[in-house]
Amino acid sequence: MKIGIFDSGMGGLCVLHCASNLLPEAELLYYADEQHVPYGDKVPEVVQGYVKDILQFMLTKNVDAIVIACNTATSLVGRRYRDKFPIPIIGMEPALKLAMDLYASEQKRILVAATPITINGTKLHNLVEQVDPHHMADLIALPDLVRFAEKGNYTGDEVITYLKNAFTSMNLEAYGTVVLGCTHFNYFKESFLKLFPNPIHFVDGNVGTIHQVMRLLSIPFEGDNFKEKRITDDIMNATSFYISGKNASKEELSSIRLRLSLLDKMYQI
Repeated sequence: MKIGIFDSGMGGLCVLHCASNLLPEAELLYYADEQHVPYGDKVPEVVQGYVKDILQFMLTKNVDAIVIACNTATSLVGRRYRDKFPIPIIGMEPALKLAMDLYASEQKRILVAATPITINGTKLHNLVEQVDPHHMADLIALPDLVRFAEKGNYTGDEVITYLKNAFTSMNLEAYGTVVLGCTHFNYFKESFLKLFPNPIHFVDGNVGTIHQVMRLLSIPFEGDNFKEKRITDDIMNATSFYISGKNASKEELSSIRLRLSLLDKMYQI
């Protein structure tokens, strides 16, 4: 079984990390479109073109399923288009429903953070209408976090200042949950925690997305299905990495390895 995963950059490594743990027998392919990152502040039609090219590339690699590990790209490539392909193509959306199911009873507000395309898109607003009848969720676009993540700056002063400015008009004491609506945002949990005065739950759609892959490929699972925690070397060995259509260089593979190691730490938060 071979599964392709792609993102605009290195954010989707969190989905790869999850896939490797849930599907330890799978052969994985990861595609980072570093040439065009970030997607979140580009013209939608341009991003759609990038996504379509990547999907075609994935098909040439004979994958059994493709995961669009990018909320922005998913919001622009609808199910009707994805259903035209001969294999399952699974997208992502901010895990607001999961956050509501888990934490709405705490009577704390829920903050959904994502890129501008996702925040302003019809797909997310329809989701909010469906799952948030009591108007507990707020949306915020944090586009610069993608740029910081690509530079490997997750907790620096520049990041903290950016987030402080973004949160200026918000009462952070009112929030109990942050939905990480962009796969790049998983790297910033420590920075979020520095700014919120109360303990915060973090919710993302990674496990749910890979469970959907398993359902579509008729792979049984129980709970999180983690048979044995995969270390970075395991993930690297099980995965072929491509950067905008080319094999990843040694330098790029080294950067990927560091980010996967960091994700081990982030998943403990």
